[in-house]
Amino acid sequence: MEAKAIAKYVRMSPRKVRHVIDLIRGKDLAEALAILRFTPNIASEPIRKVVESAAANAENNHNMVRDALYVSSAFVDGGPSMRRMRPGSIGRGGVIKRRMSHITVGVSEREELKARRVEGRSRRAARSGPGAPETRAKAPAPKAEQVEKQAPKPRQAEKPAAQAAASEKKSVTRAAPKRAAQGTQE
Repeated sequence: MEAKAIAKYVRMSPRKVRHVIDLIRGKDLAEALAILRFTPNIASEPIRKVVESAAANAENNHNMVRDALYVSSAFVDGGPSMRRMRPGSIGRGGVIKRRMSHITVGVSEREELKARRVEGRSRRAARSGPGAPETRAKAPAPKAEQVEKQAPKPRQAEKPAAQAAASEKKSVTRAAPKRAAQGTQE
C-alpha cells in the first residue's frame, strides 16, 4: 500500500523541481530527507515538506512504520501558468509565463523490513507470554580489591641508552649518488 501527499500550485518551474525530485526517487525515507536537507536548491524545501507529509500520512492513516518507508513514487506535473506582459520596442510586448508545479510523492514500506517487523512482533509475544524464560541476571559488581588490580600501571621511563639507539637509527642519512664524470679520458 502506498501513502501519498500532493502539493499543488507551487510557484516554481516543473523543470527545475524535477532536478531535485530525481535525486530522491527510490531512496529510503531518512536518506531522502538528508539529501533534501543538504541540496542547495530552492526546490528542496517544498519537496521536503511533501515527503514529510507523505510519511505522516503513512504512519497515521495506514499504520506503517517510519523506519521501513521509502520513496516509491515521486513526480512533478505542470500547473497553470500566469501570463505577464513585458513591453518591447515599437509598441510590441513579450509574454512572460510564471509557471507552477504540482508535486506528488508516494511512500511505501519495504517488504523485507515489513516481514522483519512482523517476525519481531511474534518473537516478542512468544517471549513475554506465560512461561517465558526470565531475563538474565546481572553479574555481581566487582569488589574494590579487584578494581585496584585491574587498574592500568603507569608507564616506566625509558632508559637513556634505548633513547640514544632510537635517535641514532632515525638520524641515518643517505649518501649522495655519485655523478658520472663528464668528458672523455685519454
